[in-house]
Amino acid sequence: MKLVLDIGNTFIKAGVFEKKRLARAYTKSEIDTYFIDDVISTFDVTNSAIISSVKEIPVEIINYLRNKFKLLEFSSTLSLPIKNYYKTPVTLGKDRLAGVVAAHSLYPDKNVLVIDAGTCVTYDLINRNGEYFGGSISPGLAIRFNALHTFTGKLPLVSFKNYSELLGTDTETSILAGVINGYLFEIESVIDQYKEQYEDLIVLICGGDYKFLADRLKNSIFAVPELILIGLNEILDYNES
Repeated sequence: MKLVLDIGNTFIKAGVFEKKRLARAYTKSEIDTYFIDDVISTFDVTNSAIISSVKEIPVEIINYLRNKFKLLEFSSTLSLPIKNYYKTPVTLGKDRLAGVVAAHSLYPDKNVLVIDAGTCVTYDLINRNGEYFGGSISPGLAIRFNALHTFTGKLPLVSFKNYSELLGTDTETSILAGVINGYLFEIESVIDQYKEQYEDLIVLICGGDYKFLADRLKNSIFAVPELILIGLNEILDYNES
């Protein structure tokens, strides 16, 4: 069995894979050796591991993993099971790349749009030929709420609530209506524009806000919360083979 670790901006995710099957996934706010021990003690994880991070990985974590496994650190120089035509691959977010790798492995003959709704919202398209050219990045919900408070003189910092009205009746609900509806309108519009350009488009969604969006979006989408872990496992397999 293999260990897959994804260190994001907000959460750390770990997955244990039996070949291509995700046996179990874990989520935590911080990574340490105790967390990894808990993960691997439940399963007979004896083979290899891959780690991906959007920020610097603590040295003690890397050393610990190298002592335990044949470790692969995800970088832009690794071989991939897709064709990556992004103009600046060194600057491409590892989670974005792992997402489209997973999408192509799940739907190898389809055009697939991956929406990762986390700290930021990313939109990435992998076409039916396994070609990736790029996508777009937009602020996530928390950033939008924080921006209204930070860059104005009097608007309060509002916490997310599942507000479903178009009209707000006070300052708090007006902010909720504006941020949430603007967020939803943006995502719906992006999906519609991609559907106009790519036939038989499959839309996959993951990230911390996937449940909220899956319930609220009118477009047909497939929620795959562990998409990034699946993609990292595919990359690990591809480089080992």
